[in-house]
Amino acid sequence: MSDSIILGIESSCDDTSAAIIKGNSILSNIAANQAIHKEYGGVVPELASRAHQQNIIPVVEKSLTKANIQQNAISAIGFTRGPGLLGSLLVGTSFAKSLAMSLDVPLIEVNHLQAHILAHFIEDANPMPPKFPFLCLTVSGGHTMIVLVKDYFDMEIIGKTTDDAAGEAFDKIGKTFDLDYPAGPIIDKLAREGNPDSFKFNKPKLEQYDYSFSGIKTSVLYFIQKEVKKDPDFIKNNINDLCASVQKSIIEILMNKLEKAAKDLHINEVAIAGGVSANSALRKAMQDNHEKLGWNIYIPKFEYTTDNAAMIAMVAQLKFERGEFTDLRTSATAKYDL
Repeated sequence: MSDSIILGIESSCDDTSAAIIKGNSILSNIAANQAIHKEYGGVVPELASRAHQQNIIPVVEKSLTKANIQQNAISAIGFTRGPGLLGSLLVGTSFAKSLAMSLDVPLIEVNHLQAHILAHFIEDANPMPPKFPFLCLTVSGGHTMIVLVKDYFDMEIIGKTTDDAAGEAFDKIGKTFDLDYPAGPIIDKLAREGNPDSFKFNKPKLEQYDYSFSGIKTSVLYFIQKEVKKDPDFIKNNINDLCASVQKSIIEILMNKLEKAAKDLHINEVAIAGGVSANSALRKAMQDNHEKLGWNIYIPKFEYTTDNAAMIAMVAQLKFERGEFTDLRTSATAKYDL
């Protein structure tokens, strides 16, 4: 790994983040969150892009300061080109292009989903990085997929959601429970005090490795409507058990397909990535399969699970070594195939 110094910029959704990487060692990883979206129960694209405009310069400055790096020491700038919210991506892309032009350094575009997976190669992400080929369950608010990773930039999606993402299901079900946004971490916390076998919810029956989460969302909604008619305080009186039961159902759906893929493809190198990889039940399920099925498991540090610029910088470093640069004609894109 070279000693080049890369500035990574991430702005795909509602977190503005900047990171400095040297080799594969992260020197800083700064993020500004946008609390305003809690009022609306989800990310409002227009508000997100405005907040990125306010946050991006202070976040980049703080990242440079923490890393003790001067602007003229930067070898290249990596940025999230997509996928994501177009308005948010435009802020990061425009800033990266302007700064690269002013510093006369190469510009490197990064696929956000690829970055979640390749975050495992950051020096302190795992005790050891995954060995190729490996399977990566990439699961977040916007994406749920099983990816066969044959090499750094040779990836194949072998299973994906046909409707909602798992993180989206957590948030929508949390809204049914009158929980704040984002509901995923709140459900995880409340579930620790509940009985996961209290309630049963429908699970989808899909071919091969694809997922569906709209069914469980509807199943929970109808169940709650029926119970609240009988007892208006049903949710409040059973919130821990409800959260534990929902969480168990979603994690089982995720793991059943991942286990099938690992068995069918004879792969025991298995990783998770994305925001939902911070979920304690998913992490425990991975650990259980390490012991039960002999998987070599790769679970990223919490700071590398949610949207962050460290993972963008890691991909940019790998592309820098290969001389894979882009030019100022590049533009942000809401959809960007893996």
